[in-house]
Amino acid sequence: MADAGAGAGHGPSLRIDKYLWFARLSKSRSIAQKLAEDGHMRLNGRRIDRAHAPVRAGDLITFPHVGGVRVVRVLALPVRRGPAPEAQSCYEELTIGS
Repeated sequence: MADAGAGAGHGPSLRIDKYLWFARLSKSRSIAQKLAEDGHMRLNGRRIDRAHAPVRAGDLITFPHVGGVRVVRVLALPVRRGPAPEAQSCYEELTIGS
């Protein structure tokens, strides 16, 4: 459920933990919440330490994932945790040059 931009942001936003769960980038919302609160995640290059950090279309999210680091660009804000194809249409996978 995306809420209308609250405060200084531009456009609709969604909590980062909800986004990761809805987009099927995290197995559970509690895992996504812990990643954010432990400071293991970056949003547009800035370290996040709160699960309620707002995510908007166009943002870059960097987080640890099995076997390395994952970087995704937010394309759309999902309104539910739907099937995998629907979830995958909400982000673009970016690779880090090694």
